[in-house]
Amino acid sequence: MTILEARAVVAGSRTRRFLALAVICLAELLVVLDNTIVNVALPSIGVELRTSVSGLQWVVDAYTLTFAGLLLAFGNLGDRYGRRRVMVIGLIGVAVMSIAGANAESLGQVIAARAAMGVFAAAVFPATLALVINIFTDVRERALAIAAWTAMAGFAIAIGPMAGGWLLEHFSWHSAFWINVPIAVVAAIATLMLVPESRASVIGRMDLLGIAASITGITVLVWAIIEAPHHGWTSAVTVGAVALSIAVLTGFVFWELRTDHPVLDLRLFRNRRFSLPALAIAIGYFSMFGFLFLITQYFQGVREYTPFEFGVASLPFAVSVAVGAPIATLLAQRVGTTPVIVFGLLLTGVGLYLGGQVAVDSSYLTDVLPSMVSMALGLAIVQGPATESIMASLPLDEAGAGSAVNDTTREIGGTLGVAVLGSIVASYYATTMSPLLDRIPAALMNDDEKGFADATVLSVLEIRKREIPPFLEQQRENLILTMKTTVLQGSHTASLVAAGAVVVCAVVVAIFMPWVPARTDSVMLAWRKKTEPETADEN
Repeated sequence: MTILEARAVVAGSRTRRFLALAVICLAELLVVLDNTIVNVALPSIGVELRTSVSGLQWVVDAYTLTFAGLLLAFGNLGDRYGRRRVMVIGLIGVAVMSIAGANAESLGQVIAARAAMGVFAAAVFPATLALVINIFTDVRERALAIAAWTAMAGFAIAIGPMAGGWLLEHFSWHSAFWINVPIAVVAAIATLMLVPESRASVIGRMDLLGIAASITGITVLVWAIIEAPHHGWTSAVTVGAVALSIAVLTGFVFWELRTDHPVLDLRLFRNRRFSLPALAIAIGYFSMFGFLFLITQYFQGVREYTPFEFGVASLPFAVSVAVGAPIATLLAQRVGTTPVIVFGLLLTGVGLYLGGQVAVDSSYLTDVLPSMVSMALGLAIVQGPATESIMASLPLDEAGAGSAVNDTTREIGGTLGVAVLGSIVASYYATTMSPLLDRIPAALMNDDEKGFADATVLSVLEIRKREIPPFLEQQRENLILTMKTTVLQGSHTASLVAAGAVVVCAVVVAIFMPWVPARTDSVMLAWRKKTEPETADEN
């Protein structure tokens, strides 16, 4: 089925279009929710499989590595062979690999299953947004659909801890994998029934070299980011990996500009309505993933919440994303994308700054909640209009590749957020706590417990559980208070770094991105006709 035929199928039924959107959002929910639920299950996995902290990190990172590295390749394959087809294959693959993960008996098997899940998730995610763009051709409806797609991503990230906490309270860690199976099966069947197929109308030669270079360059870069806190940001391993990724990606750019049928049309980045919103999304996810990392430390380590209590406390974040995204996208249709993105970035910066001021005895309602709501609203305000601007700048034939660029910037931005902000907090915390822990008597903590306490403030819960002589009780309370205060001081520095990043991004967008609302139909028509670069720059 061609693009025009797919559009004709859905053009006569508004209800059918939005049913298709609901199915697409379900597929998106599966991909995003999976990673957050597994994060909550990590302690249980570690206890049962007797693994180290670094091993548990790879349960998460194996998924991130394959997912980020293959987004661009699968986006192109969806354009070529059919986005619905690629998405259904991805959904079935996620279900099968989730069954494998649920039945795993060793850490290596869990990591292998997670890596394979990342491969199939990369097939699902770019297809979701590309299908939305092809189904909703009316400007206003498309804006609403993108807002719903954006809100679902943020909502899934925010409710993951609560869903994971509930599962772990009632079932074993295997449930974090089993939950994917029915969702994936339902989404696959509903996709075949309700979502029309679409693909590029003109298919050129397969750019195998470009696909290979994009996979290699992005995968090595993400691996370097993931491993940098372990090896050191200036170590030979990290510097060498980054240099290799830069060399490969430079070669990728060189090749893509010269081949007749590129996997990604790099001329798109000359259009400021494409490149600058992509930057805003990357920085937005840098701050959001970093924020979620810090807030997890705060709720579970400082406030000593259970995973389920943490999920409930973070619900305002999810609600704010769900409310802010559609409002911002519609507002951008009236006043223009640039002022909305700039405002959203600045609001995100305010939330990060407020979060950095939180102390051990801060009130949830007056101190923590305003930070979460400001952060979530700011992110939602950025995501919807930025995504709509990116996709409106593309011809329908390149919707999959453009969606993959949009998704890859999110993933790399989020990975950097956790790596950079987490490294700041971990470095400050370890530097301060190590000398103090060395002086703690063995009656209060053994060497293994000291190592755990030196690694993370989440060890507070385990420290409280240990039975100790009554005369050591006050010393334990003093230690716990010091641990909490120290991690919050590190979080303050990390929050300022994140806030500075979003403010700088806001300034860049404000200066270089056009403030006049785009004539969306004209822009898309111009790209379909392969306009000259000067025209693209002008818009």
